[in-house]
Amino acid sequence: MASTGKHVVFDIVGTCVSYDVFYEAIEERMGDRLRSQGIKPQLFGYAWMEAGERECSYLDRSGRYVQFWKIFKPLFYRTLWMAGVQEPRDFATDDDAEFVVASYRRLKARPGIHECMSLLREAGFTIWALTSGDAERVQGYLSSNGIELASENFVTCDSIGVSKPAPEVYKHVLDKFAGAEQTWFAAAHMWDASAAKHYGFKAAWCSVWEKEPAPEVFGDIDILADDLPTMAKGIIAACQ
Repeated sequence: MASTGKHVVFDIVGTCVSYDVFYEAIEERMGDRLRSQGIKPQLFGYAWMEAGERECSYLDRSGRYVQFWKIFKPLFYRTLWMAGVQEPRDFATDDDAEFVVASYRRLKARPGIHECMSLLREAGFTIWALTSGDAERVQGYLSSNGIELASENFVTCDSIGVSKPAPEVYKHVLDKFAGAEQTWFAAAHMWDASAAKHYGFKAAWCSVWEKEPAPEVFGDIDILADDLPTMAKGIIAACQ
């Protein structure tokens, strides 16, 4: 039962699966063109993703919850413009955008995620997921990468109507664990881990995505680790 025992809630996109396939698609389709404009393909991809997440968050804050997936592709040309491309629609095409966006549906598991979850389960933890992504896409990441998760332990912001890091998102999940022995949140996004900690979870962060934790921005986190199995071991040790 969720009201007893030990629980770890994972972010999925960026934490359990990486963005490498997305970056590889940009390199394959547009790498040389971007470099001809002095734009590093990886930096373009990062800017595009971050713009999507920002606009998604801002819409949510204004009371208009919209899935990230519906925002992502339409920001393609704007991101090219912001990167310094004077005529984005001459530089790239809708087919370019579709090629790269399609790759985002094929994200692969991060090294160590299976071991990470196995260690936690062996130590008596129940694994959960909390994602801002749409259920079909994110559950596709899990199934295609052999990441086992009970369907009843999968929570998407679509079912809540607001997106992370809104307080009610974390509280919605934390309320499932009233009386539980341990409630942890694990993420490779410091904004996510720190928000979960702020609203009542113990939190673990892994540097596989952001590298720098920036505690002067986000505050202190219970567990900091450089890989996913080490993060799991840190959670287990903290509960002994």
